[in-house]
Amino acid sequence: MPKRPDLKVIITSATIDPQRFSSHFNNAPIIEVSGRTYPVEVRYRPIVDDADDVERDQLQAIFDAVDELGRESPGDILIFMSGEREIRDTADALMKQNLPHTEVLPLYARLSNSEQNRVFQSHHGRRIVLATNVAETSLTVPGIKYVIDPGTARISRYSFRTKVQRLPIEPVSQASANQRKGRCGRVSDGICIRLYSEQDFLSRPEFTDPEILRTNLASVILQMTSLGLGDIAAFPFVEAPDKRNIQDGVRLLEELGAIQTASNGHQQLTPLGRQLAQLPVDPRLARMVLEAQKSGSVRELMIITSALSIQDPRERPMDKQQASDEKHRRFADKDSDFLAFVNLWDYLKEQQKELSSAQFRKLCRSDFLNYLRVREWQDIYTQLRQVVKELGIPVNSVAADYRSVHTAILTGLLSHIGQKDVEKQEYTGARNARFAIFPGSGLFKKPPKWCMVAELVETSRLWGRIAARIEPEWVEPLAQHLVKHHYSDPHWEKAQGAVMASEKVTLFGLPIVTERKINYGPIDPPLCRELFIRHGLVEGDWQTRHAFFRANLKLLAEVEELEHKSRRRDILVDDETLFNFYDQRISRDVISARHFDSWWKKISQTQPELLNFEKPCLSRMVQTKLTRWIIRTFGIKGHSNYGFLINLSLVRMLMGSLSISRCLS
Repeated sequence: MPKRPDLKVIITSATIDPQRFSSHFNNAPIIEVSGRTYPVEVRYRPIVDDADDVERDQLQAIFDAVDELGRESPGDILIFMSGEREIRDTADALMKQNLPHTEVLPLYARLSNSEQNRVFQSHHGRRIVLATNVAETSLTVPGIKYVIDPGTARISRYSFRTKVQRLPIEPVSQASANQRKGRCGRVSDGICIRLYSEQDFLSRPEFTDPEILRTNLASVILQMTSLGLGDIAAFPFVEAPDKRNIQDGVRLLEELGAIQTASNGHQQLTPLGRQLAQLPVDPRLARMVLEAQKSGSVRELMIITSALSIQDPRERPMDKQQASDEKHRRFADKDSDFLAFVNLWDYLKEQQKELSSAQFRKLCRSDFLNYLRVREWQDIYTQLRQVVKELGIPVNSVAADYRSVHTAILTGLLSHIGQKDVEKQEYTGARNARFAIFPGSGLFKKPPKWCMVAELVETSRLWGRIAARIEPEWVEPLAQHLVKHHYSDPHWEKAQGAVMASEKVTLFGLPIVTERKINYGPIDPPLCRELFIRHGLVEGDWQTRHAFFRANLKLLAEVEELEHKSRRRDILVDDETLFNFYDQRISRDVISARHFDSWWKKISQTQPELLNFEKPCLSRMVQTKLTRWIIRTFGIKGHSNYGFLINLSLVRMLMGSLSISRCLS
């Protein structure tokens, strides 16, 4: 490469579509370099064969295929399975068959190194290896002469609907099926038994969907935006991602506070987003580290996020599950799987100080820890530590408390929280998702009322992996840009001197505050002003010492007395008239007793009688009603600017109240 700086080499999966790459890069020539292979016979043995009319399941189909290959010349068998659980179940079933001179070995990523290495060691007799699709291209199992292919695999797919990464079992593509077939043609002629029909094979897609079509794109969008590569939707990908996945990636970055929409309509990084782009981990994890500086928990978060960036270093061999569980239980925390990583890290650091490199390797083996993953964990931590230093973020030397650590984690997992449903023993999460804590969690036996999980993965059901207890009141301050507020029952409260209401706060549809009394003033000022005037001033439901208020109530009480003595109910001025009186005089900014006191303190210095019921005004209001009643009763006729003229002597006689008559005279 130093001699050809113009030459760019792209290393990809063996199952990609080479023609698509060639077309994208200006029809670059395709040079095929095929390794030496031997002929492979393909036999189709569908699990359900309509012609035979015989019902059987996949396990029985595998038994039949093993028996069929047992009648051929000696050779090892590689069986492809869709996942770890299927491998364990099939291995147990095969061992119960007591096949002569046969060793059954599992092969999947979570196995310890020693267990994986058994596959590559020399042996006598026949060996049956059960593997996931990691054996298609990632490694070559030696000595394989036969392959049994059920034709399925767990394919990681991001669901834009549920916002979780799913691992459904799907039929593999033709390219993957051919890769599996090729595993048995490396050392001699081979036989591949496919547990599906040839018609099924020919109807499958030629190539596996590229990962960019199957994953959340937040990290890609963050880096592209940081590099100034423009709108991701317009970028010339070899295969453009689904627009819905792009939108979900953007939403996640908005959730993390990493991007915002500029005036030109394009997405741009926030200052926080620019920092996130510099950290060598997933955006969710990077967000946790940056939040940790506020709570003094940067050290713990660097340990946790670097651990979440790799495959779990803790190993659980099939034949030593109890022993490994006992070893790992030393690091468990009853409230948090995240803190188990911190406890393990501290333990390993102490041991490394005391032990040589060889002794430390031996310790890892005895503690059921994968040494290479431990080293990878430490390498990522070192990278994070360097970037954090460059960003000027201080690292705490004193251990952070539980809340400080977990509120920092929570900023990256706001859509991964859940509230326990006691009846169903599961959690209701964001967007009404239903999930359960994974059985391997330290919280599985005693799940808390509220939890957050590092990831939501759908297999046989939706599981929350790596969980921790949280308190719902931690959520709202961290999710102000995401929560929705719902208000009900706005009403005047005399004791508060304000309009109060009931508030419900939800995050992605999940109620994090079910009912909270709040001051409704900032929410709906016009309504609060109206209720203050109607209830506080007009109805007198207010504790205040203002002189105008007491005087007005006294006058209104006298009018009520007039009604009582005259045995009528239509003399007192109506509430709407009183409301209009106050509404026309009081500032629009007055929405509560506190606001009124502040406003009245200033305005009363120049207009002390602004809100007093004036005698002429009140007499007109009372007189209008009285005149109508007197005219109907006595037939008196006449008129003036304010209504009918009334003999005030008659009014005084009817009213029987000198105080009110003086107001009217």
